[in-house]
Amino acid sequence: MKEKQKNTAVSRLSRRDLLMGAGGLGLARILDRRRFDCAILAQSNLAASPSASQKGPTAQNALQKQGAPQPTSVSPPPSSIPAISPEDDKLLDEIERQTFQFFWEQGSPQSGLVRDRANVSGNETSVAASIAATGFGLTALCIADRRGYISRNDARDRALAALRFLWKKMPTHRGFFYHFADINTGERVWDSEVSSVDTTILLCGILTCRRHFEEHSEVSMLAYEIFNRVDWTWLSEDTSLLPHGWTPEGGFLPSRWDYYSEMMMIYLLGLGSFTHPLPVDVWKAWKRLRFEFEGISYIGSFAPLFVHQYSQAWFDFRDKRDAYANYFQNSIFATEAHRQFCLELGKQFPDYSDDLWGISASDSQEGYVVWGGPPELGPIDGTVVPSAPAGSLPFLPQPVMRVLHNMRDHYGKAWTRYGFVNAFNPLTNWYDIDVIGIDTGITMLMAENARSGFVWETFMKNPEAQRGMDRAGFKKEQA
Repeated sequence: MKEKQKNTAVSRLSRRDLLMGAGGLGLARILDRRRFDCAILAQSNLAASPSASQKGPTAQNALQKQGAPQPTSVSPPPSSIPAISPEDDKLLDEIERQTFQFFWEQGSPQSGLVRDRANVSGNETSVAASIAATGFGLTALCIADRRGYISRNDARDRALAALRFLWKKMPTHRGFFYHFADINTGERVWDSEVSSVDTTILLCGILTCRRHFEEHSEVSMLAYEIFNRVDWTWLSEDTSLLPHGWTPEGGFLPSRWDYYSEMMMIYLLGLGSFTHPLPVDVWKAWKRLRFEFEGISYIGSFAPLFVHQYSQAWFDFRDKRDAYANYFQNSIFATEAHRQFCLELGKQFPDYSDDLWGISASDSQEGYVVWGGPPELGPIDGTVVPSAPAGSLPFLPQPVMRVLHNMRDHYGKAWTRYGFVNAFNPLTNWYDIDVIGIDTGITMLMAENARSGFVWETFMKNPEAQRGMDRAGFKKEQA
């Protein structure tokens, strides 16, 4: 078995770098594996809560603490998502509990930053944190509190440590954060870019914390300050098509968010800003290509499945549409097309079946690979990526649950202390030794959305999120 060399130059490339470097992939060059920018609002009149200065327990003690609060009731999802059976709910709870352990153990109690990836043994020494993983991690804290995996005080203390660090110590440019940072100091690593989409993911997590811990005035105020520091107008000074990022050495990156992808959240948060809002016309500027596979038509890109998932981890598109589409329904169609695509691949790779499918950008035996389809993208070799189906749970709950039960019951090496490994290949008996924060994150968030709609419900309480969708022209879907 070939093991990845995580410290090589290849492993430091973002999905953007890999997509841009994938010759002949057409539109894929413009996509970024790291995503979104979310919004923040003031609520300075909220009542203050007790101080969060108490040092948190160790990871293992916090996750296994006796007497942890029981999960409070959560609103059932709307009828657009079929009910989850008790058996399915039990598995999803196990998945969420284990994936949360990644965010708790691989997040710094001092800075609140979360490692980009970690070895499934838990013995990780890398100092490279990802601001996108941190955004997922902040949301994971809210879920863990709601489900009783840790106490509310422990969850709030960790969130507050992150917000204080992000506001006071993390380097920024016009309010945007560098993609990768030292988990201890916050300093830029690997000459990474100031990232529009990764900052957005971080902001989405910050906004989720703001609403979930709204009784704590410092959480609300820090979230307000961090979000309103982001200068979206700088990002759109010369173009309606927002750039992927900026570096002090070279200025704006040449790639633009010009085709449908996970970038919807960037535009929506920018539109929702009250201090530095994007102009309304930016929502109309990006292209919505239409694809068709096996009679299924949908808006998409030449890109992996994650582009249909990430914006919808926070933004609730159910029963809504803009002038172009109902994007929740669009993701249902795109996911079904991907499932059918994998079944077709089963003729070549017999591990793919109704019980085992899902390919998205991930680790492989040969290193990190951008693959998926339809149309076929990358050197597909029979590798299965658990976050591909798991991140689509709200779109195809029953087909996805069949896959998750199968992986949990029959592929023991794919299950770890942090949930599912990032990828595995049953045909070659290769199992990854890592999990990746953003893939673990999309698994946890979409599992909770499928169970309760909690992340959608909490995030969409932010006026910036509502304003962004209003300015983009979203209306309730007419029956």
